[in-house]
Amino acid sequence: MEQLTALDAGFLEVEDSDPHVSLAVGGVSIVEGPAPTYEEFAASFAERVETIPRCRQVLRTHPLDLRPPEWVDDPHFDLGRHLHRVALPHPGGDAELFEMIAALMEHRLDRERPLWECWIIEGLSKGRWAVLTKIHHCIADGIATTQLLAKFSDDGDGDTFAADVGAAKKPARAGLPKVSLNPLSWASGIGRSALGAVAEVERAAIGAAELAAGLLHPAPESSLNGPVTTMRRYSAARARLADMHKVARTFGVTLNDVALAAITHSYREVLLARGEQPGPDSLRTLVPVSVRAVDHFNVAGNRVSAMLPLLPVDEADPVEQLKRVHDRLAHAKASSQSEGGSAMVVAAQRTPFALSAWAIRLLSRLPQRAVVALATNVPGPRSRQRLMGRRVLELLPIPPIALQVRTGVAMLSYADTFVFGITADYDTAPDIDTLAAGIGDGLARLVAAARTRRRKSS
Repeated sequence: MEQLTALDAGFLEVEDSDPHVSLAVGGVSIVEGPAPTYEEFAASFAERVETIPRCRQVLRTHPLDLRPPEWVDDPHFDLGRHLHRVALPHPGGDAELFEMIAALMEHRLDRERPLWECWIIEGLSKGRWAVLTKIHHCIADGIATTQLLAKFSDDGDGDTFAADVGAAKKPARAGLPKVSLNPLSWASGIGRSALGAVAEVERAAIGAAELAAGLLHPAPESSLNGPVTTMRRYSAARARLADMHKVARTFGVTLNDVALAAITHSYREVLLARGEQPGPDSLRTLVPVSVRAVDHFNVAGNRVSAMLPLLPVDEADPVEQLKRVHDRLAHAKASSQSEGGSAMVVAAQRTPFALSAWAIRLLSRLPQRAVVALATNVPGPRSRQRLMGRRVLELLPIPPIALQVRTGVAMLSYADTFVFGITADYDTAPDIDTLAAGIGDGLARLVAAARTRRRKSS
């Protein structure tokens, strides 16, 4: 039996802390028609579920949290409890699909069963159909979720952009080092190892201090953070990956910098439209960072750390905004925020589970006023997938929201496209489509600026 890590179990504790929260992550595959029958779909899924242990396991908890929850096989597993079928009202466009996505993601997964659901959505315009897969966050982070969802496709795991993530590119540790017979080399090796360990601890301590300082510094009062209700809204913005790469190359930044700059522009416009003045500390954003090595892509669970940059919503100029995003992310990386977050996770894992569980439970019930937004980048498949012989035209990511953060953006690269999926609280973000449109506008401004820069330099 596999036990949950402290981080995995933390997602259960956060969900328990707020009855309005559902900490499931989701993905939608939009597929060309015609749609299969329910019986055909169920038969196809039954074969693929057999290859994914978590799809047939439930959580066993222990009294007083004396031990971590464990994954055990569900003796009463019934695929029919996890596969559902719905249809969109006419005309079956984005508005109807997004409303359906929000409604399906609002409800918590039943912990008496394996923690996933799959919904066949029929009635999309142009003869298309969709599949929404919903998985509890305690099972997987973004990369593990995309890998798991890929198993449901005809192509299996396939090649993904996740191989480009920094943690994935770190070389795996080799076997045992060669042992020298020279005692002087032993002392030298011990010294180098000790110095390396001390430097690593120092980096982690600095990063942890940076994260703690960010969490202890409340953001100015804003409509972007505060209690959330049970209902959700969903929207999405699409972009061409080639356009984003051109911007990144022109200004010497990363693709993630470009995406976060577009998000920054959109939040700035939303705040202004709501009559709120964007300030330098208005948008501290939780940016998850994968620490998953390439040989662990198919391993369930969460292997993430975090950075907490202040996105520059006080800057209006698109190029200067992009530069500041790049500089702030570079500072967050240089100050080892990710290493600090990982150290905190390791410390929690080495603490008796009862203590860590109660600590997370207490902290998650305290009002959180520092983090205002979530922006997570999930690398998707490099090539287009097929599902039951049909082409998967689009993939839409669905992030959860919790801990007084009223909007979350998940970014997903798929083949030649880049999609921003946005989840928001229903009552406090009726302008979610404005947020989606603002991301598109922010990217358009950067593409135009890059074109101007190239023209001047040629």
